Amino acid sequence: MAQNPLQPTALPPITKPTLITTPTPSTSTLLSNLPSLADQRPTPYPPPMPITSAAILAIGDELVLGQTVDTNTAWIAQRLAARGIMANLHLTVPDDHHAIRDAFLQAADTAPWVIVTGGLGPTADDLTRFALAEAMGVDLVEDADALSTLKTWFEGRGKPMPQRNRVQAMIPRTASALPNPVGTAPGIHAKLNNAQVFVMPGVPRELFAIYQERVEPTIVAASGGNILMTRKINTFGVGESAIGETLSDLMTRDANPTIGTTVSGGVVSVRIRASGTRHDDVVCLLSTAQKQVETRLCALVYGLDDTLLQDATIALLREKNMTVATAESCTGGMISASLTDVAGSSAVFLGGFVTYANDRKINDLAIDEDTLSNHGAVSAAVARAMAQGARQRTGADIAIATTGIAGPEGGTPDKPVGTVWFGLATPSESCAYHAKLRGDRAMIRNRSKMIALQLIRFATMGEDPAQMDWLTADSAVVK
Repeated sequence: MAQNPLQPTALPPITKPTLITTPTPSTSTLLSNLPSLADQRPTPYPPPMPITSAAILAIGDELVLGQTVDTNTAWIAQRLAARGIMANLHLTVPDDHHAIRDAFLQAADTAPWVIVTGGLGPTADDLTRFALAEAMGVDLVEDADALSTLKTWFEGRGKPMPQRNRVQAMIPRTASALPNPVGTAPGIHAKLNNAQVFVMPGVPRELFAIYQERVEPTIVAASGGNILMTRKINTFGVGESAIGETLSDLMTRDANPTIGTTVSGGVVSVRIRASGTRHDDVVCLLSTAQKQVETRLCALVYGLDDTLLQDATIALLREKNMTVATAESCTGGMISASLTDVAGSSAVFLGGFVTYANDRKINDLAIDEDTLSNHGAVSAAVARAMAQGARQRTGADIAIATTGIAGPEGGTPDKPVGTVWFGLATPSESCAYHAKLRGDRAMIRNRSKMIALQLIRFATMGEDPAQMDWLTADSAVVK
């Protein structure tokens, strides 16, 4: 019977055997004349020093080919970080025996902990156990407890265990099986060189169960009480390079906390990572760094962590007890849709107009036909008039309008694809702002929506929209 991997025993020094270089045997060959698993099989044990780093290995053709998004690695990295362990290597490899073996060896040479998902099924392309055994220089043996659990699992469903599933009870000699409470494939806990290796199925439900019940307790014991915490400050309106220049003296890589930036969809997020052994000290480090960042970036900051721009916009309007309306042409209702995605938006969002055709601009927003004829639909004058019309029709405190050329057709030398005008009407004035945006139709429309949301925030706070890199203010302001 295999020993409990969470109650380790001391091991004598291990000399690494010569690596197996023979081709992967067939399942039938492996299952014939299997050696029995000795009760005294050595059990891997956590290293005595606190662990602060790990490597994550994800296995599967579907991941390499982009057919499946690897959410498992992100989940594991977050769980490790919560215990003060930084995942400093992520590897994704196909269902190839030699590629998996080499990935095991690389990961074990990189970090003292290796967390692996995928390739533990019963089919011919599930090669993880074979590759791990070769990397360790040992053979595979059948775990009696794992086999018994497999049979019980199938019996509980009223059918016999298929012979091909028996391979799932095979693990490298000197390794231990990790029971799977929600599926057929047990995990594996092994030692490879100086690294502790935990292998789990790629099915998220099974991964979560094994990790939380069997792996995480071991990690908690080995992390030495180290704490790693992160915070993300989201900004919109300027590029990543400008943010980096503003924060350059705070972004020293060997500092604690460390500060870095990432960008997605025009949102530049400032990431703060702090570590320590006392929770209050780590929180203090994070809060101090957050205050420094927010002080420098001011109104460009709209929220923390998973906060969306529309969430922040609605929250600010509610805080200021102000209302908003929209008038959209090129964005086709995207702004109002984003606002109404937020629970409680009915308290501040009065309504919106989608006036794609010029007739609708005239009839719904009372825009003068001469304004359209003299300036064109995509112009400062029409953007201002749209915002004014929306505000007058709804009685909102603020109204935002968009009119532009999202493409791929419709551009001219004077007004190329990506030309967008934004109208902003408040109780004191009506203004227009111009942007020349790049990308395909979807990108231009989405960026226009984001700019409009930030314009609403700026108007609510009394901030100058010219802070945004993409905007140029029209000289004409209607009081």
